[in-house]
Amino acid sequence: MSTSTGKIWPRIAYACGTFGHDVFYAMLATYFMIFVTSNLFNSGNASHDQYMIGIVTTIILVLRIAELFVDPFIGNIIDKTKTRWGRFKPWVIVGAFVAAITLALLFTDFGGLTVSNPPLYLILFASVYFIMDIFYSAKDVAIWSMIPALSFDSHEREITATVARIGSVFGANLVTVIVMPVVLYFSVNQNGGAGDPTGWFAFACIGGGIATLGAIILGIGTKEQASALRENKTDTSAKDVFKVLTQNDQLLWTAIAYLVYGIGINIVNNFNLYYFIYVIGDATKFSGLGVINTIIGLLAVAAFPVLTTKFSRRKLFFASIAIMVVALVIYALSGTNVYMALFGAGLFALPQPLIFLVVLMTITDSVEYGQLKLGHRDEAVCLCVRPLVDKFAGAVSSGIIGLVAIWVGMTGGASAADITPESLFHFQLVMFAAPIVLMVAATFVYRAKVTLTEAEHARIVAKLEETWDKINK
Repeated sequence: MSTSTGKIWPRIAYACGTFGHDVFYAMLATYFMIFVTSNLFNSGNASHDQYMIGIVTTIILVLRIAELFVDPFIGNIIDKTKTRWGRFKPWVIVGAFVAAITLALLFTDFGGLTVSNPPLYLILFASVYFIMDIFYSAKDVAIWSMIPALSFDSHEREITATVARIGSVFGANLVTVIVMPVVLYFSVNQNGGAGDPTGWFAFACIGGGIATLGAIILGIGTKEQASALRENKTDTSAKDVFKVLTQNDQLLWTAIAYLVYGIGINIVNNFNLYYFIYVIGDATKFSGLGVINTIIGLLAVAAFPVLTTKFSRRKLFFASIAIMVVALVIYALSGTNVYMALFGAGLFALPQPLIFLVVLMTITDSVEYGQLKLGHRDEAVCLCVRPLVDKFAGAVSSGIIGLVAIWVGMTGGASAADITPESLFHFQLVMFAAPIVLMVAATFVYRAKVTLTEAEHARIVAKLEETWDKINK
């Protein structure tokens, strides 16, 4: 990594943006459903509360599936954006601000409407969630689409992505560290270690503020690079957006493998806090996992540029999956042993940044693959696939979390003592066995269909540099 000031400060600013971005993502993807199942609906009528949890879960799933068809058009709009601040930064800052406000609103019952007027609550919830998700998507697409706009060199992209992921690791795991201390500090009622709505709202406000500040720092400290290869003579029309996605086979197969993998890891990651609350019976120990994951996550990310000089991305993908499967077996056998659970959960988290970076680099390189194949460059449309897949995987896993929480009795004011052995067995099947199956399936897809290597990308860029002016007439 260059030590020149000209490169260091933009990378730090970019990392601040991804730091705040993953703070927000962790709040939304992991902890919002915990708030919904443990705090949002607690009327004293268990059947009504479970019904409302099921409806909210369904709304989230339906909206996120619907947005699968919206996000590519967001990417298309971003690709057409031209401002004096660049193509992406305005979307990052505005998206962060609106998403933070709306997420904070979602961590409330809208003035007691969950009890006084449930139908109105559900209408408002769906509306606010949709607005939040649209602006979050715009920010997510924009922030990661900046990578191919900063360099055409695959190794330089790896360095930029590594620095960005360091920020992400800090952000995501900071949330893990602070979530329960913040929630419990601001809670009037400890609620068996799950906190109360006041504590969860405070947590949402703090996290949203951090995410917005990170976006502002990114906007101030980064600058997109101008290049003839980034210019199209004509813009991609709305009707051609899905052609860009479906005809880029390397982008498509990478997305499918990542989706299957993503559903698996999201189930585990989302259930981690449930495990500490309802199996171990001590949510305060969960903060230790955040500390562990921060340390090992940083080590993994820092090692990525070195590892890619010794091993191909494909080998890193396969080795990472193998480590995660072993980790889940250890985690599943831990029972109420806190230290064994922390070890298994930490080992499971270790390769996740590597998988993310492998997939991100493959998708980033697919920009030039699609540019050569289709005769058109579509940075944001291609890069929107990764957050789109993350959102869909998160929606599916959130649906599973909500339904399983109801199924095994991990809702309302329940505690570890209330969970029966049969319910615990069902919980463990979903938390551990299902993700193993999904991750192995993802490995088979990636091995069979993803062929865009680092060497192939270098060949494609060289070809584009020779022929782009002729292709792009």
